[in-house]
Amino acid sequence: MRVLGIETSCDETGVAVYGDDGLLAHAIYSQIEIHAQYGGVVPELASRDHVRKTLPLIRQVLDEASLPATLIDGVAFTAGPGLIGALLVGAALGRSLAWGWGKPAIGVHHMEGHLLAPLIEKPAPAFPFIALLVSGGHTQLVDVTGIGRYRILGESLDDAAGEAFDKTAKILGLPYPGGPELATLAEQGDPRRFRFPRPMTDRPGLDFSFSGLKTFALNTLHQELPDAADQSQTRADIARAFEEAVVDTLVIKCRRALRETGHRRLILAGGVSANRRLRERMDAAIAAEGGETFYPRPVFCTDNGAMIAFAGWQRLRVGQCDPLSFKPRARWPLEDLTAV
Repeated sequence: MRVLGIETSCDETGVAVYGDDGLLAHAIYSQIEIHAQYGGVVPELASRDHVRKTLPLIRQVLDEASLPATLIDGVAFTAGPGLIGALLVGAALGRSLAWGWGKPAIGVHHMEGHLLAPLIEKPAPAFPFIALLVSGGHTQLVDVTGIGRYRILGESLDDAAGEAFDKTAKILGLPYPGGPELATLAEQGDPRRFRFPRPMTDRPGLDFSFSGLKTFALNTLHQELPDAADQSQTRADIARAFEEAVVDTLVIKCRRALRETGHRRLILAGGVSANRRLRERMDAAIAAEGGETFYPRPVFCTDNGAMIAFAGWQRLRVGQCDPLSFKPRARWPLEDLTAV
């Protein structure tokens, strides 16, 4: 079975083909240049750009895979959660192609796509495992016992980790997208100068809270910057302290999740999972617990069509599909998915 995957949930257009022999082709178009001048994603502009880019990317990917449309066996598209206008573009095109080709279609949960992305890699983690989904919109710890068998162990009560990265980057005067820029700046920071709190690690549970760290960074900047001899170094030191706090918090909660469930495998997915310091610290911490960590390659950490094609392939190959009247959803709980 060969499945065409379409991802248009936010500001990246992703298309891929996944088949029984693995990933056949994929392409991603980023809208960073469009949104950078506004300092963040403008939903209407995102939707309009998906309209322009999705069909050409589909043609490109089919050409790269040397596949005529007649050899596509199903179409998967991101159905939520995400920006509803952007989702509508991919859903409308995906359902139209499925109808025109006489093939089944399925709406894929965006976070299930991220959660399953490490399974595209070799070696793939075996079930069960703990998944840390950490992105601009979500920070969740999930107990995964199979595809569609998800139990939320903890999640952010306010800002997601990636959102906190972006907001703190803006506070520090860094350009959009802020998260990677902050991580780069943190490389120049002195880890001994400031220590930020590790929120909600001194109490039981697996929930997260990152909005206070953003406020702590703002207050530190206001207190230190006017008298700082080297303002650029002060900003780097604040970036380093912020990153260290987020990384430590995520590591502490992941270790706690492994201990509470007895699982030995942890997967990290979502945009923040590409952070180098997070990977290094998590690898060492989970190895100390006698466990293993798994990640998708960096290009598959951010939104991409490969994860949607793979998730769709997993469901379409066992006969699951959606009616063409299926509607995308801006909000969609992960635990509502049916098991394969």
